[in-house]
Amino acid sequence: MTVTPAPDAALPTGPATAAETAPSTVPAAVAAPAAPRRRPGPPPRPRPRVLLLSTAGSVAALLLLVAVGTVLDQPLLIPPLAASMALVAGAPDLPLSQPRSVLGGQLLSALTGFAVLAVAGPGLWGAAVAGGLALGVMTLARTPHSPAAATAVIVAVTSPPFWSFLGLLALACLLLVAVGLGAARVTGRTYPVYWF
Repeated sequence: MTVTPAPDAALPTGPATAAETAPSTVPAAVAAPAAPRRRPGPPPRPRPRVLLLSTAGSVAALLLLVAVGTVLDQPLLIPPLAASMALVAGAPDLPLSQPRSVLGGQLLSALTGFAVLAVAGPGLWGAAVAGGLALGVMTLARTPHSPAAATAVIVAVTSPPFWSFLGLLALACLLLVAVGLGAARVTGRTYPVYWF
């Protein structure tokens, strides 16, 4: 009777070495080359309706800040808040966009700016430190919001009045979140994903 090897079985071609007979200690994942990973690309294009309504919501929110600031005779629109609204309207599901991060990140960064201002006085060196420290403060408080680092810089450079700046900043953030809530309802998106 003749025995034929299985098609996948390797036929010995000579005497086996110790390395060939020893059990393998290399995990299979290391031994076999991994399939090449696809590099991430840009995000998919949003539906036209979502794009138009999100953009309109962002414009409306920033115009609202200008209108309220005009009534109060105080500037309410500062560049970091435009960036905050871009996150809320354009990426409402990100942690950076949630109300906890928008309000908490902005206020904690402003407080960081004021703390650096108290130690170093107004200036670009202190502003650089304040902007960097704001990241650590927001991360520690679990309120990540990248535009808020610029708020710390603004505070450290311009030395605004403490209470009025914080009050106006809180009001502006609440208005942005409110417009974000309305825009999400109209576009059918979920916002906020969480409050606190």
